[in-house]
Amino acid sequence: MAIPVLYISYDGMTDPLGQSQVIPYLIGLTHKGYSITLLSCEKPEAFEKNKSRISELLKANGIDWQPIPYTKKPPVLSTVYDVFQLKKKALELHTTSNFSAVHCRSYIAALVGLQLKEKYGVKFIFDMRGLWADERVDGKLWNLSNPLYKSVYRYFKNKEKQFLENADYTISLTENAKQEIHQWSHIRNNPVKIAVIPCCADLDLFNKQQLDIAQKSRLAQELNIQPDDYVLLYLGSIGTWYMLEEMMEFFSVLKAQRKQAKFLFVTKDEHERILQTAEKFGVANDIILRPGNRDEIPALIALSHFSVFFILPSYSKKASSPTKQGEIMAMGVPVVCNTHVGDTDYIVEKYQSGILVRSFNREAYQDAVQQMMSARFDEQQIIAGAQEYFALQNGVQKYAEVYAEILRH
Repeated sequence: MAIPVLYISYDGMTDPLGQSQVIPYLIGLTHKGYSITLLSCEKPEAFEKNKSRISELLKANGIDWQPIPYTKKPPVLSTVYDVFQLKKKALELHTTSNFSAVHCRSYIAALVGLQLKEKYGVKFIFDMRGLWADERVDGKLWNLSNPLYKSVYRYFKNKEKQFLENADYTISLTENAKQEIHQWSHIRNNPVKIAVIPCCADLDLFNKQQLDIAQKSRLAQELNIQPDDYVLLYLGSIGTWYMLEEMMEFFSVLKAQRKQAKFLFVTKDEHERILQTAEKFGVANDIILRPGNRDEIPALIALSHFSVFFILPSYSKKASSPTKQGEIMAMGVPVVCNTHVGDTDYIVEKYQSGILVRSFNREAYQDAVQQMMSARFDEQQIIAGAQEYFALQNGVQKYAEVYAEILRH
């Protein structure tokens, strides 16, 4: 008899994040003997566009999907309303399904899980996904000089303490965040139980051996990439956290060394801003912009010699696990990235999968470029590192072990 588990996500399954970071794990867990009910908040536009496809996928894998609408406005009050709706729905589902465990993705979902634990004794997994309240402050979404945001921040830091103290198991994306939490003296019963499961990559899609060579050469032609060009890649969104100016300056240093250098941005975001920043560093003619559908991304990575990502180092980033690191490594491409972001330093050093930049200045960039030019990276070793660290089946297995342990007691 399959064990009934309720999985709650404030992120929608019709959004890319839900499709890459939630559904593959849940499909894996259904094959391990769990009957999953999935409760999620869906943004109306994405829901309309993708609901039938996602619904069919989940149904085919025996997952009972219970979507409710996500409310956007007004700030704070809309979230309060969504939490109320999630709690109402979760309690309704529990009365019919009698869940053995509730698995909560991040803090909003955990508000609901904590209530199920306190009211019905359901085993509670707090899958924190990051230091959420601190991330909102570091990312300048919550300004603590505003009394409203200050009180919301305090509320969630207090809840974070309750989640950690009451969870039967907590999941962290990084070893770095686990160690940080274990140092907090205000947490009762510390060290609390924490398993580390990074953001896994889809290694079936990002598979060097399965690379479509015809697609790769078609893209090279379309983007005017010549055989002797030296391609630096940036993959993913250009948001608050990604240091565009610093990456562009780094590229200008590379360009001074390698005249054939080109900077390929595979992103749907802010093409205008990218070009303006390139102008500033005198490299606008060497920028290639490409939105990139998911099925083209492996071939676009394969066109590059190196990939770069600089992430704003901040307290909350101790808990961050960039998915792109696994995807890039899986294609055998080394990375240039900065230190003090999650476990990236450890991964780069352990698997010899790239170069670490320890400060943001021309001297550090010149040093990194010298290493790029002289070091020899072993493609097979990088791919093996991705398979060991970022494989989805390893993540699913770790979740299954957590489930088994809490349900044993």
